[in-house]
Amino acid sequence: MNEAALKLTTYFGERDRTPRGLLADELLRIYGERRIQASLLLRGSEGFGAAHRLRSDRLLSLSEDLPLIAVAIDTRERIEAALEEVLEIKRRGLVTLERARLLSGEIEAPALGGGAGEATKLTVYVGRQERLGRVPAHVAVCELLHRRGVAGASVLAGVDGTLGGERARARFFGANAAVPAVIVAVAPGQVIAALLPELGAMLRTPLLTLERVRICKRDGVLVAGPHQPAGEKDAARPLWQKLTVHCSQAATHAGRPLNLEIIRRLRAAGAAGATSVRGIWGFHGDHAPHGDRVFQIRRHVPVMTVAIDAPESAAASFAIIDELTAEGGLVTSEIVPALADLADEAGGGALRLAENGF
Repeated sequence: MNEAALKLTTYFGERDRTPRGLLADELLRIYGERRIQASLLLRGSEGFGAAHRLRSDRLLSLSEDLPLIAVAIDTRERIEAALEEVLEIKRRGLVTLERARLLSGEIEAPALGGGAGEATKLTVYVGRQERLGRVPAHVAVCELLHRRGVAGASVLAGVDGTLGGERARARFFGANAAVPAVIVAVAPGQVIAALLPELGAMLRTPLLTLERVRICKRDGVLVAGPHQPAGEKDAARPLWQKLTVHCSQAATHAGRPLNLEIIRRLRAAGAAGATSVRGIWGFHGDHAPHGDRVFQIRRHVPVMTVAIDAPESAAASFAIIDELTAEGGLVTSEIVPALADLADEAGGGALRLAENGF
């Protein structure tokens, strides 16, 4: 299968509830009952939303309400049907829609191009404990991506989700083999296209997505400026900007962890929201794939920080990230063609894709 798809992402808090229970459970119930091709629930380590309330796993009082990200991807028809239920919940949280390409089954090399900085984001869905021979699937995929010149990849472990329409939830006691994990990678389109057949042949049940993205910075070097969402034709449906920073948890700025400093500065500047998610394996730039190791004093896992901002604030957010990533990290930019607040009284009609060139 190779067809157009939509990615539905919800950013919210761990304590957020609906009349039926926790918002996280409600969202994943919807995706499970509708047998969404791929979905997962990610627990963030630090973040804030529109109310600018900090959520963090560093402080006991804040770690009881960590930021969560729920992602669902399928064909446009199936995602739009699920979206109607999601928007009816009307609880706090940010909802976005983004375009993607969904690949499964026999994978062929598509035509992917782009100019300076233009690239492709590849997301590979696997089971958390899935293995390819004697090697964990996420490790084998990262090794392949690194060998083929991909700019960076982060492995994020879900705590709930669906793969091929089947739901699996993480349990305290259990192998959790079928619980979804994702490998998120960024590279020029031609690099991704060339490795897709090899990647598809490696996986037992390939399930991949492709999205357009721009590489802004790599290892501290400016490659291209971010997308400029302001001034687009469809003023009634403004385009938002998503900036993503891939780095190691060991990366610092002025003695502070880089991802925490990004969250702190964006929050102080009034950005719409940002969330850091700690990975379990990955790499960026020329650094070899890595994760936690025995007898290691500092954690050496990747961290992916996602910041979403309105058109009028996008330039200021990038200026902050540009300053903080002067010595390292991979920074990408994406356009978000549809965004809504779960608490918005406008309801489902408030979330429609803007027509744009991205």
